[in-house]
Amino acid sequence: MSWHATILTLFPEMFPGPLGVSLAGRALREGIWRCEALDIRSFATDRHRTVDDTPFGGGAGMVMRPDVADTAIAAAMPDGDRRPLVYLTPRGRLLDQAMVRDFAAGPGIVLFCGRYEGLDQRVIEARGMREVSLGDYVLSGGEVAALALLDACVRLLPGVMGAAESAVEESHSAGLLEYPHYTRPAEWQGRAVPPVLLSGHHAEVARWRRHQSEAATRERRPDLWNRIQVAGTQAPA
Repeated sequence: MSWHATILTLFPEMFPGPLGVSLAGRALREGIWRCEALDIRSFATDRHRTVDDTPFGGGAGMVMRPDVADTAIAAAMPDGDRRPLVYLTPRGRLLDQAMVRDFAAGPGIVLFCGRYEGLDQRVIEARGMREVSLGDYVLSGGEVAALALLDACVRLLPGVMGAAESAVEESHSAGLLEYPHYTRPAEWQGRAVPPVLLSGHHAEVARWRRHQSEAATRERRPDLWNRIQVAGTQAPA
């Protein structure tokens, strides 16, 4: 059975979008995963297909209605559907590689793309939605975040990537940023490839790469480095 992604959105035409090309697109055509986009607006009950209303307590903007959202979710997830239900929102837990691996290891995912000021809290609680954020910034809606999350998951599915070890050695796979890469020519515009990479000594290359990963993580992402130190979960060299 293929990995099944359902996206609840006001803009279903955005999917599969960039996921229809390259490795994800090939995997989609080969049936490794499925992409289904449902229009939330089609579950509205009035003639204007209204999906939002003014917030209780006042304030700017509009809020997505819980009744319309819940009807859409029910249509996307029939009884017995074991896929996680994720609400993409700036107030959610920050998406990381461990979360991506968990999603990719399951039967698929249901993504609810927020718009306006967000979704009524009651449906989030009633449905046990997992709130996930792509980063500490605000997008116009959850669709771009959904595309990024799906791309991260699909590339981990069996048969999608050409070399399995690529997914193991890349950034964040072991909590560290990835080491720098080099290819031919060995010298370019007066810049030479580090000699250790030309030495043929695999153990020395591995140590150099490990050192580079640690140095980049300490310098660029001290939050990740501190987390690794506290947890004691550094990957083996």
